[in-house]
Amino acid sequence: MSLIKSISGIRGTIGGRPGEGLSPLDIVKFTAAYATFIRNTAETSSNLIVVGRDARLSGPMVNDLVSATLRGMGFDVVNIGMASTPTTEVAVAGLGACGGIIITASHNPLQWNALKLLNAKGEFLNDKEGKEVLRIAADEAFSFAPVEALGKEMTDQTWNMRHIEKVLSLRLVDREAIAKAGFTVAVDAVNSVGGVVIPQLLRALGVKNIIELNCEPNGRFAHTPEPIPQNLTGISELLKTGVADVGFVVDPDVDRLAIVMENGEMFVEEYTLVAVADYVLQHTPGSTVSNLSSSRALGDVTRAHGCEYHASAVGEVNVVTKMKETGAVIGGEGNGGVIYPEAHYGRDALVGVALFLTLLAHSGKKVSELKAGYPPYEIAKNKVELTPEIDVDAILEKMKERYAGEKITDIDGVKIDFADSWVHLRKSNTEPIIRIYAEAATMEKAEALAESVKNVMASMA
Repeated sequence: MSLIKSISGIRGTIGGRPGEGLSPLDIVKFTAAYATFIRNTAETSSNLIVVGRDARLSGPMVNDLVSATLRGMGFDVVNIGMASTPTTEVAVAGLGACGGIIITASHNPLQWNALKLLNAKGEFLNDKEGKEVLRIAADEAFSFAPVEALGKEMTDQTWNMRHIEKVLSLRLVDREAIAKAGFTVAVDAVNSVGGVVIPQLLRALGVKNIIELNCEPNGRFAHTPEPIPQNLTGISELLKTGVADVGFVVDPDVDRLAIVMENGEMFVEEYTLVAVADYVLQHTPGSTVSNLSSSRALGDVTRAHGCEYHASAVGEVNVVTKMKETGAVIGGEGNGGVIYPEAHYGRDALVGVALFLTLLAHSGKKVSELKAGYPPYEIAKNKVELTPEIDVDAILEKMKERYAGEKITDIDGVKIDFADSWVHLRKSNTEPIIRIYAEAATMEKAEALAESVKNVMASMA
């Protein structure tokens, strides 16, 4: 069993003893702590908290517990039902709520679920705020409302369409051009909420030919849900037959977008943000932001447009903070997460789909031809399972000493920049692992770099 408390929310496996997984008792405790935090800090008079969930098997159970706890704390709950993470973020702002909880473990396997915690802007709590929620939970410093002050629950399942309408209204989304292009689009939504909302979006954009894979939102993930190449063999084989112009893959909560080219090869999720940023910068010059584990390609493309690139620590809230500091017009994470401030400050696969299809329609090119125009990099993504005897902090300090002659960035783990490559070592916020990301001109070089660094780490353990 696992329970991980981090900047990415409260995440754990369902079942087991309290404190060892995301048990019902843990769900109630952390929800009550969050409600207390909102009550103590909210700058709005609203008493509404929005709750949305993905299609996980545990979703209805967790949803019932979260809603009942919030009402027990005296809050009114707007239950928007099965909804993506970005949809829930949009709903919080749209309803003028004082907060929101998204019930999703994102790309984690179906045994997992999580509480993602939002502020009144529909943005994730920052590190300081998250730690305060954890403190309240640890101290059980919450008090439930008396019977006269119990909250009520309302259901509003209109937000998927409202979110789509918001995407359609974006200045750089060209529905007419997309419809005229006559694209055939394949979608793999890993049997979660994306199976509902992505086809709805495509139809609203004028796409008439949609091939749906794993779009039944039953929570029984058809493959490992993280949208990385090794998990996407089904849609890849489909596109190799020439039946579609492009394939879109989303994770269970639809904040990450991976693209498959017309030939069945991966566009690679790192390049989702690169392509969308290239399109946005053509029309709206400005700075860009991605995290330290993202491809150098975004920086190259940004500078090619005469604009500035900035890097943040890993985690959506860190990217958003840096985007606000720099006034960035586009940003996100290399895992396929696109953050477009004109829509909202959150990773949003719907925005990514709409902007990418607009770019594709305007270019008149195949997806593979678009990809060929971007700087060529490959990222090897490795991980090391954590065990109690591994002292991550000590190892990272030793790695800094070992590579002291190179450019070192330590705002989030340790990133080592070489002349033509880099490697980033950090403890995951969402899984009990150390992530080892390495980028070079070819996958062979990236894998070799990652392996050499893993060997150095092993010698220090």
